[in-house]
Amino acid sequence: MLERLNQAMEHIERHLGEQIEAAELARIALTSEYHLRRMFSMLAGMPLSEYVRRRRLTVAGAEVLAGERTLLDVAVRYGYGSAEAFARAFRAVHGVGPGEARRTGAALNSQSRMSFRLVVEGSSTMKYRIVEKEEFRVVGGMATVPLIYEGVNPHVLEHIQSMGPETVQRITSLSDQEPEGILSVIVYHSASREEGSLQDYWHAVVTGAEAPEDLDVLTVPAGTWAVFENSGPYPEALQHLWRDVFTEWFPSNPYATRPGPEILRTRPSQDWKESDTQLWIPVERTEA
Repeated sequence: MLERLNQAMEHIERHLGEQIEAAELARIALTSEYHLRRMFSMLAGMPLSEYVRRRRLTVAGAEVLAGERTLLDVAVRYGYGSAEAFARAFRAVHGVGPGEARRTGAALNSQSRMSFRLVVEGSSTMKYRIVEKEEFRVVGGMATVPLIYEGVNPHVLEHIQSMGPETVQRITSLSDQEPEGILSVIVYHSASREEGSLQDYWHAVVTGAEAPEDLDVLTVPAGTWAVFENSGPYPEALQHLWRDVFTEWFPSNPYATRPGPEILRTRPSQDWKESDTQLWIPVERTEA
């Protein structure tokens, strides 16, 4: 997977002056566009589209400073339809317009070329299993909230608190299959998962039963799931699980993510210092 992903990175470098389609990059990487965007975002820490934009304007910045082409020629060379559009994009990345940068020789920002490699530290053992699951329902309370990576998401906390203990207990009683009990279920609106993008967050259970009319329901089609488990200090163990799944497990196994909800089952200790975590991710098998 990483070798093919690096070939896609090379394709970006060769075509910075052209329109770069995520579908073509996914073809080179031998995976789906959905999985490519998800993997790249987790490995690089930014959306694929943002990386392409930064690389394009990094190389364009060098040509602006070199002064061998007119600013309009540089703009057209890197896919901008007008000098004004190029100037706006240039300023957003470099903090200065191209004309001023050329006149003053300003210091510009640079996005380095990316390549990926797998580093296995051997510090932990990841438990996983592959589960074929029939169609089921996610039943509970849903709220659309922004994605926040650092700290507690206040929008999620507000949503959970607004449900009240009686409603949560009623939802819990509907659980009749694994993963059992109250869960955090997330449906992302953007495959890139950029900070601030929207997600549907469910405080809910997985069930095959009919849901009461006052609760929210998400029907999930039958499919394959990768189930990961770990235990350790809270929340560090949970954060490490997310990291290891996408930086170690997916690059080393013949599976790719597919569209669908991601399900998290966390069981903290009474003092919240330790937790047992189970993460369910929808997957599909790829060529080995």
